[in-house]
Formats: sequence, structure tokens, C-alpha cells
Amino acid sequence: MKFVAEIDIMPHRELLDPQGKAVVNNMKNLHLSGIQDVRMGKHVSVSLEAASETEAKQKVETMCQKLLANLIMETYHFTVKPA
Repeated sequence: MKFVAEIDIMPHRELLDPQGKAVVNNMKNLHLSGIQDVRMGKHVSVSLEAASETEAKQKVETMCQKLLANLIMETYHFTVKPA
């Protein structure tokens, strides 16, 4: 079966997010006010084949833990759906 995984990877809340801070600081150049915080992360879409949704989720979990996310600095959340 074919599946699609949507993965969001974000820096831990406790860590400084320099990209997010740069975006907040430059909002005034766009004449936007009231922006208090921005957190920048990554979104990854993966197409994969697996025998079941459970197997697909296991593959995505392994991808996230071993390759896509730096677990010291980042958290991740994903969904898996049939393609």
C-alpha cells in the first residue's frame, strides 16, 4: 500500500530560535504590529510504501529519530494517511 506522511519538525520551546526572532524583528518593516513570537521549523512530506498503516508509521518514526530531526534540539509530530 502507498502512504503519505506529513512531518513537522520544530525547535524545542526552551531553545532560542534565531530565525523566528529575525522574522519578528523585521515585521515592523512590513508595517505589521502585534506579532509577539514566531517559531521557524521544517515541514517534510514523504511518500512511502508499507504493508499496513502501522508499518508506515514505524518507518516514519525511524526516519524522524535517526535522520530528519535532531532530538537534542527539535521535536517532531507526524500524520500518515493512505495515498
